[in-house]
Amino acid sequence: MSLFLVLVLIGLLAGMFSGFMGVGGGVVMIPLMILLLGYDQHQAQGMSLAVLAVPVTFIAAYNYHSAGHQLDWKYALVIAVFFVVGGYFGSKLAVILNQNVLKKIFALVLVVAAVKLFFSK
Repeated sequence: MSLFLVLVLIGLLAGMFSGFMGVGGGVVMIPLMILLLGYDQHQAQGMSLAVLAVPVTFIAAYNYHSAGHQLDWKYALVIAVFFVVGGYFGSKLAVILNQNVLKKIFALVLVVAAVKLFFSK
């Protein structure tokens, strides 16, 4: 498969899962970039952040708003501002962590989230 098609596949799957289930693109993009592009954990996380630097999910959120689901845009803005702050400090920590430690933390977060979602009502 050509590199361009792999990139298109990663983008489409991340976008579809983001719009469909509201999951962060990183949950889909990071594992796919590791598996399909051979990226290490740091590269995949950095690339995921680079993709999300553009407000790619605004259109998906607007679809929910247009369908009559009430979104509090003021709350979203406050969360977004502090998401940027948290992203700054989180990335500072991530780049100094050993690759294997970072990968294990990422996997643990995914497993805990999956178990919690699976067993919740």
